[in-house]
Amino acid sequence: MRSMHPVNAPVRSPEVPTPPSERTETRSATPGRTLEQTVVATACGAVLVVTVVLRFWTPSPMWLDEALTVNIAKAPLHLIPHLLRDDGAPPLYYVLLHFWMKVFGTSDLGARSLSGVIGILTLPVAWIAGYRVGSQSWRVPGVTSPGAAEPCAAEADGEDGASEHAAREGAGRLVAWTATLLVATSPFAVYYDTEARMYSLVILLSTLGVLAFTSVLRKPTVWNALALAAVTCGLEYSHYWALFFVAATAVGSVLCARSGPHAHSCRVALAGLAAGTCAFGPWIPAFIFQLHHTGTPWATPADFTALVYTFTQFAGGDSDAGRALALLFAFLALLAIAGSAVDTRRVMLDLRTRPGVRGLALLSGGTLLIAVIADKLTGSTFADRYSAVILTPCLLVVAYGLTALTDRRVRQGVVAVAIALGLAASIPNAFLTRTQAAQVASAVLARAHRGDVVAYCPDQLGPAVSREIDDRFDEVAFPRASAPGIVNWVDYAATVEHASTSTFVKLLVSRAGPRNVIWYVSAPGYLNFGSDCQLIANGLAARRPQQEVVGERASDTPFEIFEGESLYRYAPS
Repeated sequence: MRSMHPVNAPVRSPEVPTPPSERTETRSATPGRTLEQTVVATACGAVLVVTVVLRFWTPSPMWLDEALTVNIAKAPLHLIPHLLRDDGAPPLYYVLLHFWMKVFGTSDLGARSLSGVIGILTLPVAWIAGYRVGSQSWRVPGVTSPGAAEPCAAEADGEDGASEHAAREGAGRLVAWTATLLVATSPFAVYYDTEARMYSLVILLSTLGVLAFTSVLRKPTVWNALALAAVTCGLEYSHYWALFFVAATAVGSVLCARSGPHAHSCRVALAGLAAGTCAFGPWIPAFIFQLHHTGTPWATPADFTALVYTFTQFAGGDSDAGRALALLFAFLALLAIAGSAVDTRRVMLDLRTRPGVRGLALLSGGTLLIAVIADKLTGSTFADRYSAVILTPCLLVVAYGLTALTDRRVRQGVVAVAIALGLAASIPNAFLTRTQAAQVASAVLARAHRGDVVAYCPDQLGPAVSREIDDRFDEVAFPRASAPGIVNWVDYAATVEHASTSTFVKLLVSRAGPRNVIWYVSAPGYLNFGSDCQLIANGLAARRPQQEVVGERASDTPFEIFEGESLYRYAPS
């Protein structure tokens, strides 16, 4: 961020002369460019329409995290902070979802549509952020003429020696449209824009954070500092990884505030960051409790491979299209940080890096580094969805890489490939079966009767299945012998360790009585449970030999069924 230059004070650097071949091409192509522009704009409009539809097209039922989020959000407003204290999350998204569901209902589409709408709102914000990043840095090597325009709009035409304003506009629109298309087709964004979770909100707020910070750099006014404070506060109330994002931003601001043309602006930015963090103060007691008693007991702590793993997930993960897109992202990021155009066919790499998006690249990498170190120190785990806070900064860096490519057709080709790969990795997400909850619930509803008992081990399977069977039966979850709608994560590992499987079996048999069936939903492999779920199945089989396997766990491969589970039926002896 420190190296960005205000629009009203561009840093001058020698321009690379436009080769004669390119000048000739520009003059001859100008009269016939209207049809090309129309085709490109139409294609990009179609892509945006498809990505909007994808954000509301999710046939899979809700899995654990989504169902748990909805159950907490639909509680009375005054109870949400208490429920979240035991859950381990900050409250902003849950409060927004609470009021959203009052209008649109608690159905899968009704609850998920909040994330979809937020994802759509992110697109114009990403355009503005991209335009600002591109236009403020337009004079760095690689943006040498007003021909550097966006792939989905008319490009600025002109002869050599075009005005600085035209060049700034061209570079700004290039990065703006590219960033918008990358966010729109991002497999990561599409996936989390279809979940009733807070990650779409985190992506939107982090994008607004880029805007707020650059606004302070341009004009260090009180109002811009307050806007930065508001975004900082919103981020911290949305997800705790925002603390790492704010910390990385603060470190960069401190270094910037020591000297240089932006020293005063960076000091104002620090004040905004501090004010926003102070507004997080009322939630700090709950955060401290969560830090000591909830954490992430469902997985092991991260290691430094997460630094690489995150960027591959942004591109679509382990799919073929995702791997190819990750390579393209890496290439464009390298150009953004170190690439300078020599001519239309050659790019020179500067090991000192160029200043355009150096700050955004350091912010992204610094956030991840701080997060992994903090996770190791606290024993918390890493999940790729937590890195939603740096998705837009990373894609802005990637989009800026196009400024090192001065040939218009090459730029359009690169963007077209990125869009195609992004869609190829995104579309399967819309059809991914995230849980077997609906299949299990359907089997129970087809044969169960009032008075039957439905048991869950672990309790993490409870929220999704219970949502589908709609509280029609007597339900109980191991290890706390509690109702299945809410998972209490407080001291979770210790609770599982001290829970008695034999006592739980006796409870199930007692609650079912001599005439009712016990339905048992189970899955192996959950951290801390060891063989507990199998011991419960063995205990039920000993008490009720008429055991029937109703539904098998579909797959052990999370890419096929993210939340697989099995269903057993124990009839009265």
